[in-house]
Amino acid sequence: MRSIWRGAITFGLVNVPVKVYTATEDHDLPMHQVHNADGGRIRYQRRCEICGRVVEFQDIDKAYDAGDRTVVLTAEDLKSLPSEKSREIDVVEFVPAAQIDSIRLDRSYYLEPDAKSPRSYMLMRKVLEDTERVAVVQFTLRQKTRLGVLRVHGKVLLLQSLLWDDEVREADFPSLDADVRIQKREVDMATSLVQSFESDFSPADFTDEYQVQLKKLVDAKLEQGESVDTEATFGTSDEDEGDGDGEVIDLMEALKRSVEANRAKAKPESTSSRKRA
Repeated sequence: MRSIWRGAITFGLVNVPVKVYTATEDHDLPMHQVHNADGGRIRYQRRCEICGRVVEFQDIDKAYDAGDRTVVLTAEDLKSLPSEKSREIDVVEFVPAAQIDSIRLDRSYYLEPDAKSPRSYMLMRKVLEDTERVAVVQFTLRQKTRLGVLRVHGKVLLLQSLLWDDEVREADFPSLDADVRIQKREVDMATSLVQSFESDFSPADFTDEYQVQLKKLVDAKLEQGESVDTEATFGTSDEDEGDGDGEVIDLMEALKRSVEANRAKAKPESTSSRKRA
């Protein structure tokens, strides 16, 4: 991995030099757009609407439309902002991890010690582990002042940027105020259904089926050409066939059937587990 930023965590008078790395990446199959008539590639150009010329990226500035005026901001203007010059991840406070609502989490970054002696880095990691808290921090990255949390992730310190308070929309739906009465038997059956799905989360157990199928389709077209038979490639699923009877099942019946179906599906696994034991 290549670091995208270098700076330091500042905690009172303690300074922890770090390198910052993007912690996640996109696994989607790389694709581009083409004209459906002749397969020609579609390209986007940055064209000036006054002179009509294609403009190189290095010749582009940013601007703010104030209605009757437009304020142009050059790269030098943006670099002159005090916060842009900052190379600090400033610890503001330490809070219980449970107080950070997951809806506010944005991007994740790994922090690597950037010093001959990682002593201060290890100290910060141990303090966060021992106190079972996360550090709320402020920092500037890629021309944006950001709020974030610093937490322990295995052996590494993980920096997660947070959305600002006004970036999280309020869920104000009138339908949620409806007077709905839930029967005890429905709660019991729903609880039973939840228990039948209980497990320990293992991310490696899950696969991006769309990307797998997309790659399979691309491989089939490479081998067979544009006239590929998609039904032969993927087969026919039960969802495609459907029964078409439009049957409406009430909530209790749906819960009951779900519990029975999930128990039946789990039985072979339980039996095989007992045999191995």
